[in-house]
Amino acid sequence: MKGEKLFDIRKVFEEAQKPHQNQAKLVASLKHTYNELQDKDCFHEKFVHYLKYVMVIYKREPAVEQVINFVAKFVASLYNLEKEDAEEEVENPFLNYLFTFLLKSHPANSNAVRFRACQLINKVLGSLPESAQIEDELFDQINTAMQLRTRDKVPNVRIQAVLALTRLQDPKDDQCPVVNVYSSLIETDSNSEVRRAVLSCINPSAKTLPKIVGRTMDVKEIVRKSAYQVLAEKVHVKALTIAQRVKLLQQGLNDRSESVKEMVQKRLLPAWLNLAGGNVLELLRHLDVESCPEVGVLALNAIFLLSPCQDLIKKNSELDDRKTIPIEKLTAESALYWKALCEHLKAKGEEFLEEVLPEPAIYADYLLSYFQSIPELSQEEKEDLACIEQLMTKVYIGQQLILMIGCMDITEEGGRKRMLSVLQKILMIPTMSTSLVSHLTEKLLCLLRDDDRRIQMVAEIISEVRQTIVTVDKQQDASEIRKQELKLAEIKVKLMEAKDALEKCVAMQDFSHASVLKERIIELEGIKSGLLKEAEESETKEICVEKSDPETLLKCLMMCNQLLKQVSLSKGLGPTLDGIIESLIIPGITSINPAVNMAVLCLGCCGLQSKEFARQHLTLLLQVLQIDEMKVKLSALKALFDQVMIFGIEPFKDRKIQTGNEENESEKTKETEEETATTHNLLQLLSGFLDSEFSELRTEAAEGLVKLIFSGRLISAKLLSRLVLLWYNPVTEEDTRLRHALGVFFPLFAYSNRTNQECFEETFLPTLQILFNAPASSPLSEVDVANVAELLVDLTRPSGLNQHFQNCQGMTVHDNLALKICNEILTDPSAPDVRIYAKALCSLEFSKDFTNDLMDLFEDILVKVKDKMSLKMVEKVKNNLSKGNPIDGHVSKEKDIAEVAENNLDCNKPCTSTCQNEEGDKIITPIEDTENTPVKPRPRRNRATGLRKVEVQTEHKSGCSRTKGSESDREIQQPVSMAHSKPSRRFKTAELAKTKMDLSKLLDKE
Repeated sequence: MKGEKLFDIRKVFEEAQKPHQNQAKLVASLKHTYNELQDKDCFHEKFVHYLKYVMVIYKREPAVEQVINFVAKFVASLYNLEKEDAEEEVENPFLNYLFTFLLKSHPANSNAVRFRACQLINKVLGSLPESAQIEDELFDQINTAMQLRTRDKVPNVRIQAVLALTRLQDPKDDQCPVVNVYSSLIETDSNSEVRRAVLSCINPSAKTLPKIVGRTMDVKEIVRKSAYQVLAEKVHVKALTIAQRVKLLQQGLNDRSESVKEMVQKRLLPAWLNLAGGNVLELLRHLDVESCPEVGVLALNAIFLLSPCQDLIKKNSELDDRKTIPIEKLTAESALYWKALCEHLKAKGEEFLEEVLPEPAIYADYLLSYFQSIPELSQEEKEDLACIEQLMTKVYIGQQLILMIGCMDITEEGGRKRMLSVLQKILMIPTMSTSLVSHLTEKLLCLLRDDDRRIQMVAEIISEVRQTIVTVDKQQDASEIRKQELKLAEIKVKLMEAKDALEKCVAMQDFSHASVLKERIIELEGIKSGLLKEAEESETKEICVEKSDPETLLKCLMMCNQLLKQVSLSKGLGPTLDGIIESLIIPGITSINPAVNMAVLCLGCCGLQSKEFARQHLTLLLQVLQIDEMKVKLSALKALFDQVMIFGIEPFKDRKIQTGNEENESEKTKETEEETATTHNLLQLLSGFLDSEFSELRTEAAEGLVKLIFSGRLISAKLLSRLVLLWYNPVTEEDTRLRHALGVFFPLFAYSNRTNQECFEETFLPTLQILFNAPASSPLSEVDVANVAELLVDLTRPSGLNQHFQNCQGMTVHDNLALKICNEILTDPSAPDVRIYAKALCSLEFSKDFTNDLMDLFEDILVKVKDKMSLKMVEKVKNNLSKGNPIDGHVSKEKDIAEVAENNLDCNKPCTSTCQNEEGDKIITPIEDTENTPVKPRPRRNRATGLRKVEVQTEHKSGCSRTKGSESDREIQQPVSMAHSKPSRRFKTAELAKTKMDLSKLLDKE
């Protein structure tokens, strides 16, 4: 009987492997066998014996997984049985025996054994009921063992260890070791599935919540998606700060992955909306839309997509009969919701928009009544923060109401004229906030189509805003004053005489004559009061004067700046604009109030309208660049770059009026030298900001110079070298915008034509020599020179050129570069730099007709160079050439970069899509083929693995772009194919050819 029952264990294990087997019956059968046995130890040994056959299999076979699940169910059934039979706590010998065996097996050398041991511990602990208890000693042993396995080299083992620790964590204990392990793994583990497993197991708490929120920026799409899922299911919206809520929605709804966007839109936002009682306005209050209106609009648009338009219209119950929200009920949230709903319905069709938006004339009156209801704060109220907050809320609501004008149909003449009149009146309100002036002016100018009408109307509004009526003392002539005094004295005498006569008549009872005197007295009293009033009025008078306070100047300059943005560049400066420049813009620049920055912007825009004006006021902009504050300097620098971009460098040369025959050759030569010196000084000034200690100036200067180079206004190998060094300089490591702009520019410029690649070829040796000779105190001494060499080799790769330039005959850029590198090696064969040059030779692409010319140089190098590694690399290149196999470090592919150039050159935020491999921090970009992607500066300090980075980073080895994989998570990164399109800009127009100038000699001048 005993042998038969022991034989049942093997039979049960065999049956448990079958996919459609009823495991509940097997568990019951085996449990019956176990209960009938007196000697449990023999059963334990046999059970573990058969279990070992399963534990040596690493592959996730279905049969093996069935057995693992069966074991977990069987152990749980024994635990339930003993708990039912015993009133007091009783030891479970089988559970203890199994855990002891698994804990002894977890440090095994076999990956499979470690994996299955952790998996069984996870399954068994997970199958136990919620009220289950285990011995303290066993708890500590499991805890210690699984924490050790979370540092295993195999990701699958770490995953199972993480899952096994789920029920052992105590989120209420800040010092819980399991929580500490989770907090470390979720940030530092190199495998995305491990990080994802931690997200599914970790319990949200004050300590772990920031870690969970941080995973929404993970490089892996699946981890980011899991993080948002955890936040939607386990975290209340009120547990997050306003900053965290805003950040989550901003990143999630703008994520490059559609699945992550869908998770935020369909899971996170509805969860938050349910927690807000289904009230969208309450959800907007959680987001503080006054501070972050963009995020509020993103959230509303995502919510709108989940409901049909008719339902959205029905839910908007705050509108009255005029289809407006009563002014007393307007809040920041309702105004934003109204505006966002109108924009959404306008995109769907005009028939929906008519249900929530009034006619333009009605809305114009509504807008005017709202702005007239905004009170002016007294001096005491200006010191009260509550009053200031209320005023700021009203200003925000007004901004949303102004933006709603863009949703209206203004083709109807009556409504358009009424709206135009109302906007003029609102701009003339003395208490109008400066933050609304730009929006109001923009909408006003959009209603006008003619530039002359726009200029005239803005000039009239500026004149009305600046004019004010004041009362002043009037200076009168002494003779006039004397005449008035004599006349007044004469009336007083007559009045006294009449009163005396009246008294006499009354005494004599001559009432008829007394009535005549009384009328005479009344008449004289009227004349007297008139003279007195006239004397008082003559002391003061009302006159019109121009206001020059900072707030008024700022308002007028804002209107002027918006006007100059709207007027076409071909319009030019007329008498009206000239008057505004002389009376408003120039005085604004010389003032000391905050309007200076806006005046500089206006001056820059005026320079774009007239080449002569730009030349005349160049000195003024240069002075602003030298002496003003940072914000104003940035505006002046942008204006200078814009003007050089439009007109070229020619208008900014110092030119003298020619005097015909009187001018001799020496004078001509002198003037030419002066013009060249002026040009050189200007370019030196602009490029000098690349070395500024302020990151804002560095970034603005780099972007401006990049635009000039890309448009063909500027050609300089030395400047390209400076930009490359700036990109690698550790000082700019935190300048995300700067590094992104340069990272986009380098491949787009280099691969557009061969001439540009020749510029990079010229920068190769000078750039490397600067890095080789950099002193230890210089930040450039930390730069990886080999990485820089890889970048320049990639940028000059012939296969990276557009198809139009790839079929050119003759020597390629890499052929010329190979000659320079070989000659540089032979110049000093014993230098330590030879190894970098030899490595660069291995990545070059040689033309078939040029291979023979290099053989002699390679022979000389092999004779003179002593470094073994360098010799090995040169020998490899030589052997490949001798066999007729041209060295091709990268696979040649078509570069479709014109569309990226048009869309991304001026971007302020990163647009490259990055992803992380499973075992390290290497980043690759699927936006372009990695063969033609520039090498990114390698990081100089450790960062938490798994965090998304904006920099583009590739690892090249032996001419190939490779990424590491992991045993558990292998993924193939597939580049996104981009449609080939011609560049939208034309680089060789007739006007550009006239002003284009090769400035390399000037910039290379020492």
